[in-house]
Amino acid sequence: MTVLLDSPVKCSSCPIRHRAVCARCDEDELSILEGMKSYRTFEAGQLILWRGEPLTYVASVVHGVASLSKTLEDGRTQMVGLLLPSDFIGRPGRDEIEFDVTATTDVTLCCFDRAPFERLVDETPHVAQRLMELALDELDAARDWMLLLGRKTAREKIATFIEMLARRSHSENVLTTKVVLPMTRDQIANYLGLTLETVSRQFNALKKDGIISLTDRRHVDVLDYAALHEATGDDADGGVLS
Repeated sequence: MTVLLDSPVKCSSCPIRHRAVCARCDEDELSILEGMKSYRTFEAGQLILWRGEPLTYVASVVHGVASLSKTLEDGRTQMVGLLLPSDFIGRPGRDEIEFDVTATTDVTLCCFDRAPFERLVDETPHVAQRLMELALDELDAARDWMLLLGRKTAREKIATFIEMLARRSHSENVLTTKVVLPMTRDQIANYLGLTLETVSRQFNALKKDGIISLTDRRHVDVLDYAALHEATGDDADGGVLS
């Protein structure tokens, strides 16, 4: 069920204020956005947008996690990305959405009707600049995703997934030690191109090595960030790995 909220959170007290599309806006620009926005909530598992559906609004994720996926003609579906708080849905200048967007957890969106938002982008450099930054961040994430799917081992994939969630959950540059997994093990397997059995085995292996602890199937405590990063296989300093 989609619910439109009558009393959206004020921009000044929004939890994604300094990370979302409005991050660079001054007070006057925020006032314009205040008059344009509406909040919509979606329950876990609910479809937010169909691929090919007319794009009547764009939005920032305020709370929760949504997935991006594409379905082939024979019915096979591949999850191709996650949308976390402050991520942007939709592309100004495009009439249709390119992916199926589904609420993985309960989701709250800050929505803007597409036509007036596109005019705002044309007239407001701060919004246009932030949109460009978000698009470039998404491009970097897509390149990292190519590396993960094409080269990383199962252990490296799971470690990268946990580290990504931890970094996106932090506040004021302080990494959180408690990570909430927004998906089931089966969904994680789909997302990372693994089997369900392999996902469970790698979580247990990281636990056995003292890198994480598992409160339950949806909550992970990171016990050793340095070891977790090492398990991702990423080169931290850009130099040659020995």
